Amino acid sequence: MKSYKLIIFDWDGTLMDSAAKIVSCMQLAAKSCDVAVPSAQQASDIIGISLRPAIQKLFATDDEGLTDRLVAAYKKAYLQQDVKPCPMFTGAIAMLQALKDDKRQLAVATGKARRGLNRVWQHTGTGDFFTTSRTADEAESKPSSDMLLQILQETGVDVTDALMVGDTTYDMQMAQAIGMDRIGVSYGVHAQVHLENHAPLAVVHSVGELQSMLLPHY
Repeated sequence: MKSYKLIIFDWDGTLMDSAAKIVSCMQLAAKSCDVAVPSAQQASDIIGISLRPAIQKLFATDDEGLTDRLVAAYKKAYLQQDVKPCPMFTGAIAMLQALKDDKRQLAVATGKARRGLNRVWQHTGTGDFFTTSRTADEAESKPSSDMLLQILQETGVDVTDALMVGDTTYDMQMAQAIGMDRIGVSYGVHAQVHLENHAPLAVVHSVGELQSMLLPHY
């Protein structure tokens, strides 16, 4: 596998094991707003999209008032009600360190808000690994390629020297649309068969397998 200058990671479900908490908080938000509670699978399917469009898709609504209430209820659930820990996946921090030691530029493209990404970086001590990042506050929601295009412009790296790594079809689509190579991870929220529909270089099943692909000489 080629040695990419820039590796762009999704966050939730790719580096951090946070899917169960996101699903739970979506369900709590629905209960709080007295709307039909989505199944775990339905809530999982929208992970990766920025919060507001994710909620509108999940609850099939274009009612701005309801969307506002659901967004507020989700944020309250995430920060105050659901106390599930969100650890980094086993081996993720070691992999990031190894990539940094190998002089790779690392970035994050996430549907999280800037405040949310900064919060988890502070909690995990991982922010210093990344050259740059794009969040829901600064770019169009996935599967738009906007986050990736902004990161490429900022870093000056050509699309052929960059790789996207993510656990959802939205990650695969945003990279595929601009001809960026991509690797899917099956341990997040979307199944391998769906990731493979977007022609990734590979679908890996653990952080260890991902590191072996990215750093075969380690």
